[in-house]
Amino acid sequence: MKWSEWAVRLNNQRKTGGEAGMMSKVFIGLMAYTFVFLVLLGILGYAQSKYGNTAPSSSMKGVSSSVSSQFFIDMMAMELPRMQQDRQSFTFSQHNVTGFLFNLLTGVNPNDPKTMLAGEVPGLSQDAVVLRKGISTGNDTPEDYGPKLEVLEKATAAAIPETTPVETQPVKEVVPAPPVTASPPRTAGKNIAFIYQSHNQESYLPELPGVSDPDKAFDAKTNVTLVGKRLAEKLEQDGIGAVHSETNYPSVIKDFKYAYSYKYSLKTLQDALAAHSDLKFYFDIHRDSQKRDKTTVTIDGKDYAQVYFIIGGKNPGWKENEQFAAKIHDALESKHPGISKGIHAKSADGNGVYNQNFSPNNVLIEVGGPYNSLEECYRTADLLAEAISGVILNVQKVDAPADSKDSKKQG
Repeated sequence: MKWSEWAVRLNNQRKTGGEAGMMSKVFIGLMAYTFVFLVLLGILGYAQSKYGNTAPSSSMKGVSSSVSSQFFIDMMAMELPRMQQDRQSFTFSQHNVTGFLFNLLTGVNPNDPKTMLAGEVPGLSQDAVVLRKGISTGNDTPEDYGPKLEVLEKATAAAIPETTPVETQPVKEVVPAPPVTASPPRTAGKNIAFIYQSHNQESYLPELPGVSDPDKAFDAKTNVTLVGKRLAEKLEQDGIGAVHSETNYPSVIKDFKYAYSYKYSLKTLQDALAAHSDLKFYFDIHRDSQKRDKTTVTIDGKDYAQVYFIIGGKNPGWKENEQFAAKIHDALESKHPGISKGIHAKSADGNGVYNQNFSPNNVLIEVGGPYNSLEECYRTADLLAEAISGVILNVQKVDAPADSKDSKKQG
């Protein structure tokens, strides 16, 4: 072998060895960086969950919200071809991959036209996460569809004057709550509970003659305000001093805009607290938009409207509000299982706070849907009042000053 050939081969071997060494360094470097990244990610995730006020729906956003359990099955199918039973529904088909990337980049699901309008039409952007399930929660989540423009204009034109008593309006005949004076308040005469309705014209189809479209279940006279009034009456009967707002926002707000409903009800909260300094518990009563089979339960032969507890996911202190709602939910579940549809967090565009930053004891409760009757809602309001009064009285005992406890022991 000539010296020149030997030198060329040696040079090639050195070059190959140098490339292999470089590849090894790159591979080791990538492993090290990946390990450090995963460790930091784990530390940040732990710190966020332990010390942060992360919105409850944050874990449902991003890539994780775009995939399902089928996605992970199809990932396995990439390595196990026998698992690919249906090529049309295979996650990694060209059609599905294209749709996934489009959804990821734009937030619009090509298979769900509603998502194209969600950013523009109030109520279409649903971002509900189940925080606490009940015996009847199932897989459904609450739906909140605002009134169509023409429906809102009609309801606003028919709005009753603010001074007209709600009880004079025609409603289905039900057994009225006993008078307030039937039982002296156990809260020493203090008004500590406040009931109001941000969407006060949400109504129920059985109470609206000639109306069958759930999108038109809005009325200025017969609406969810009556359910809130019933709840306040029952709380008073149970010994809880309660104040009820009958404010009909479209009739008192100039240039009323439905999208500003929580801005209007915030002013209601502020005025109520200014007038009643002892207020501590707040309940915003709504009506859901689900079908009847999602909002009704039969107990002992009677139909009851079911309730959804809603927590504002964009409220920094949402955990405290959820804890308060959980006490009421648990009280209902223990005595009347099936009434509560669980606790759901929403952080949809447009609100996601629901004035719950006003107080940690503020909760939004949806009673029934458009297909429920007022009678069914009244039955539920009575059970809800029972649960709420028990929770409030227990909270009052826990929060009682130490000196008052000592004086009771001495007495």
